[in-house]
Amino acid sequence: MHLVPTVDISRPTATSLADLDRACRDHGFFLLSGHGLDDLIARTWRETARFFDADRSVRTAIMRDQDNPLGYFDRELTKRKRDHKEVFDFLDPAHPTRDQMNRWPDGLPGFRETMVELFDEFSLLVDRTLTLVHDALSLSPEGRAQIVSDRNSSTIRLNHYPVGDPVPENERTGLADLGETALGYHTDPGTITLLLQDDTGGLQTESLDHGWIDVPPANGTIVVNLGDCMQAWTNDRYRAAVHRVVPMTRQRRFSIPYFSNPSRDAMVEPVAELCDGAPRYRAFAWREFMAARAYDNFTDLGVEDTQVTDFRVGAN
Repeated sequence: MHLVPTVDISRPTATSLADLDRACRDHGFFLLSGHGLDDLIARTWRETARFFDADRSVRTAIMRDQDNPLGYFDRELTKRKRDHKEVFDFLDPAHPTRDQMNRWPDGLPGFRETMVELFDEFSLLVDRTLTLVHDALSLSPEGRAQIVSDRNSSTIRLNHYPVGDPVPENERTGLADLGETALGYHTDPGTITLLLQDDTGGLQTESLDHGWIDVPPANGTIVVNLGDCMQAWTNDRYRAAVHRVVPMTRQRRFSIPYFSNPSRDAMVEPVAELCDGAPRYRAFAWREFMAARAYDNFTDLGVEDTQVTDFRVGAN
């Protein structure tokens, strides 16, 4: 059995669901095959390379700021260390109010159209993937209705991990030091993440049984990892995936996560049928948790960033 199992979403079996369950208890990662999105994924990779290979002025014209976390950014922090990457973030383009916040690059015809299609298809795939998780947990209809995603509060990010510092030398004055890893160890705050990764490698997850293990690229698959809300909903039965990316030394790396999140007004608390005894988490507002995590990533607050374990019963 592979430590990071593959589930054919077009025809899941009892064995593959058992493997999924085991992986979600240990480290929170599995792979999807049979999704039928190969052509869209190939076009998405081409547009991603076009964006990061364009003149730097194309990207800096849509730079993220403290008022709007969308667009381009190249100095994000993880655990108070600067990441070895540059990113582009956008919200649901089909939602007029959300799309008003999006910052799209000029001079790249076809880029926005491909990203709109990606958002639509991955939003559908998230719902299908959550059905796999529901089935692995043997949830009732009530439990399934609690562990959900809302495309209107979900986001997509394009990641580029270059060899070396992503920030030009003449712009580094006063910036935080680069981290020891390209992306420091962390968990994603939401429901689940669907991740495209190229064939470069470098993604690792922390297994309870085996320590740090690779999540190796596998042709034709989409990576899935669990977020903090899933850990809280399942009352620690499933684990929010702790993961990191090692530095690039020979070639650059691209990855594209779809961060699936609860609705903006959701209250997150353990599903009653998954609580053997008392719930381990108190209810918390998704909006407040997400806002704290986003701000921690934008600036160094001088303390460790907000974690789901802060909402454990008895936590200070």
